[in-house]
Parts: sequence; structure tokens; C-alpha cells
Amino acid sequence: MRTTKKPMKHGNGALLALALLVAALTATHARGQSTYTPYTFITLAGNTGYGSMDGTNSGAQFAFPCSVAVDSAGNLYVADTVNCTIREMTPGGVVTTLAGLAGCTGTNDGMGSAARFNYPNGVAVDSAGNLYVADTGNHTIREVTPVGTNWVVKTLAGLAGNTGSGDGTNSAARFNGPGGVAVDSAGNLYVADSENHTIREVTPVGMNWVVTTLAGLAGYSGNVNATGSNARFYLPFGLTVATNGTVYVADEGNNVIRKVTPSGTNWIVTTAWSGGLNWPAGVAVDSAGNLYVANTDDHTIGKVSGGVGTILAGGGSFSIFGTNDGTGTAARFYYPDGVAVDTNGTVYVADSGNGTIRKVTPAGMVTTLAGLAGNNTGSTDGTGSAARFDGPLRVAVDANGNLYVSDLYNQTIRQVTPVGTNWVVTTLAGLAGSAGSANGTNSAARFNGPDGVALDSAGNLYVSDYYNDTIRKVTPVGTNWVVTTLAGLAGSAGSANGTNSAARFNGPQGVAVDSAGNLYVADALNYTIRELTPVGTN
Repeated sequence: MRTTKKPMKHGNGALLALALLVAALTATHARGQSTYTPYTFITLAGNTGYGSMDGTNSGAQFAFPCSVAVDSAGNLYVADTVNCTIREMTPGGVVTTLAGLAGCTGTNDGMGSAARFNYPNGVAVDSAGNLYVADTGNHTIREVTPVGTNWVVKTLAGLAGNTGSGDGTNSAARFNGPGGVAVDSAGNLYVADSENHTIREVTPVGMNWVVTTLAGLAGYSGNVNATGSNARFYLPFGLTVATNGTVYVADEGNNVIRKVTPSGTNWIVTTAWSGGLNWPAGVAVDSAGNLYVANTDDHTIGKVSGGVGTILAGGGSFSIFGTNDGTGTAARFYYPDGVAVDTNGTVYVADSGNGTIRKVTPAGMVTTLAGLAGNNTGSTDGTGSAARFDGPLRVAVDANGNLYVSDLYNQTIRQVTPVGTNWVVTTLAGLAGSAGSANGTNSAARFNGPDGVALDSAGNLYVSDYYNDTIRKVTPVGTNWVVTTLAGLAGSAGSANGTNSAARFNGPQGVAVDSAGNLYVADALNYTIRELTPVGTN
């Protein structure tokens, strides 16, 4: 689930986390209770491939795994981002969940499934088998430690729910959407602090962890090679550290790989690979100094050897993707995000869009190790598996059991209606593949990244239109659906309170409605919760 439009809003892996950050808040508000209630999910329409099931090889399921790490025994560790869990896959292909509980976001430290994450993206493993996690949605760095047969999670640095850029010790430090994490042989951590556009170091000092900024300047993006705070990055995400202490960074927004080299007490930033990259997300380095890159938007795995970059596997174009195993350019990926490499030069890939874990040999042969690909996107209306979606993100249900879905990348609002034992999908508003901000009836209306959806008792739908920075209403009129804009002004981001189009939002995501018709909005990039109150017709 990635888009190259307005990258600060759904840009990297950092912000798949934000794309779903308030789902739990919205559900809890609607239930009117604070405890988690388990639900049973079945497939009603469309094709599946995502889930949270443990198992062996294709019997296991993932939901947008964004990062992998490999230990000396060949065990893989996976940041299963949308499941909000940390998973392990043994060399035999057996997948188990080590920490977190699928579908449950939170900040809790604790053991195993009692711990909570908030869309973790980066994962690294040290020589003692301890895991380190960039918990993106919580803006924290976590440690997952084996204790007997259990895994204990604790927060090392940052404070959940508090963004910032301050250096400091433990919870006094602040991060802003950390995406990637790496660990060196001395136990120092390196963090790609994505939304701050900086590279940070987290150093163990006794029982504490001290955070310092090595390169880049918080709040200033760019593509400048220089020393320390004079350097500029743009949404750095994945990173890895070589045996000589050099840090390599996937500078996603700049479509380059950067090299951050220690020189005395300074860190010098240079470019390691540019040209032929399209939103690089994950990087890994082997013992010989070869660099491996998940070139996400071109659906390829790249290799840099001797300063020369080549494509190891994948189709090599934004429009060439799929699920095929094979060798070299015959293989297909779908938004690969994270990579890891073992001592034999075998590369392991978190193939995010396919929901699978893949292996690439040094010869470029690709096989699928775990997960079941479900890449069947489209915009077709129809019954059951004949229907197609493209990034269905939120769902609401009415008293009759009809479902309403924000179909993110189709730019539409869909309805899924029970008919006997079948489920029929129809498009209510918007036109697939046509982004815009126009109000209107049915397909004449336009959305731009419809995200949150909520339903009131009268059957009106409310939609947070993410890229338009507006709140929309979709009203049933006979057999038609009429779209109007309630608040915000398309194309004008901000944080101002006000009436109708005088108000401003910045990336609104979750939306909920109470019995009095008041709306509540998670204004994601303003880091606020807003209320919209009906006053007359305003």
C-alpha cells in the first residue's frame, strides 16, 4: 500500500502506519467501551492473500511485511506491519508470532502477545539474538529480548504518541515516524528518522539509551551531501550498517542510496547509488561490502558492487509487477519493502504488496518462502470473488448489514450488499482511476485518497478525503448518492479551526460520528483530533 503522490502523507513505509493509525480509536469510540473485543472475519468479496496466521511456508500469512532481518542461524525476523506484530521464520519455513497481537495497536511493553506495537516498520537483530524495532506509529525504538521460550518487549527510546526531534536519554528523546533500524557489532543502533529527515544513533550507556543526531537537520528536507547537520535527506527509510561502521541509507524521497561515514566525531554523507531507483525502501550489506536494495516502486531487488548498481531480480518498471517466482527479470515482486542478506549472499525480501516472504539467490533465482500472494486488484463491480478492489482501507456497516468501503487507490466509495448467501459489490461515488475534488452525484463526484468512512443513523456516509485535506458527505437520494464537501478546502492544507471551507486539515484519516451527528476526525499530519459540529446548514 504505497503511493508516490504527496509522499509526506503516505510516503514510505513510514506512512502506512499513519494510514491506519486511528482505526482502533474509531472502533473503540463506536463500541462505547475501552476493552478490546475479538471479532471473527470472513471473506465477503474480492481476493485474499493477507492475514496473520502462523504456519509453514504458504500456510502462513502476513499483512504488508515491511522489513526482515536474518541471524547467524538463518532465522528470519519480520516486522509484519499491518498486523502490528513481530514474526519469526525458521530455516524450515515455520512462521510464529513472537510479540504483539494481530490487529491490535498499542504502546504496551510486555511479554509475547501482551505487548503492543503501532505499525512497526524496521527490525534488526544483534549477535546475541536481541531484536530492535522501529515502532513507526508510536515514534519509539523498542527491544524484543528472548527469555527462555518467551520474548519480552520494552521501549528503549522515545515516548509513544509524542513526536519531535530532540536528542536525549530514553523517553526524553523524540522521534518522528522512525522507519528503519540497524545495529552494529558494539550494540549501537542507527535509526532512519523518516519524518525528521535525519539519521540518529541510539547508544547503550549502562542501563540507559542515549539518542544523538548524526546527520541531517530536523524539519529540513533536501538532497545535500555534507557533514553532520549540513547534510540533507528526504524521507530516509531503510538503513544498514557495514562491518567498518559505514551506514547505508535508502533515501526514499530522493531516490538515491546514501553513505554515512564516521570521521572522528563527525559523520560525512555521500551518495552511494543514484539513477535507476524508484522509491528505494530497504537496504542490506553483506560481509564483502555488496549492497542490496529493495527498489520498491519499480518492484525490483538491486545490487551495488564495486560502486556499480545492477538489478538482481524483478521486472524493472513501475508497471511490471506480480507474484511469479523465477530468475532475474523473469521474477516479479509487488512493492518489495525490506531486505536482509545472510553469510552466503542469499537475500530475503519482505514483498509487502504480495504479503509474502521471498528468497533471492546470488544468481538471482527468486522463490516464495512464506505467505500467499493475493495481487488481484481492480475496480470491477460484481458478486463475491468476481469483484475487485484496489487498496480497500476502511469499512462501515449499517443496521441491514450493508458494508461501505473506502477503496483508496480506486478513489471510490463502494457498497457490499448481502444477497442471499452472496455479496454484491457496487460503486456508489467517485470514478475508478480519476482523482479530484469535485462534488456531484455518483460517478460525477471525485475523491483523492478516500480514507476514513463512517455512517450515521440516517444512512449518510462521512469520508475523510486524505489528499484533498477535506471532510466529505455522501448522501443517499433515491437510488443515487450525492457528494458534498463539509469542511476544509481541497489543495489547502493547514490546521485552522473555522466554518466549512474556512477550516483546514492536513491529511485527515480516521472519522467517527456520534448519535447527535457530531463528527470526530483524526487529523493525522497535524497530530490532532478535531470535532465537526453541525450548526444549521454549516
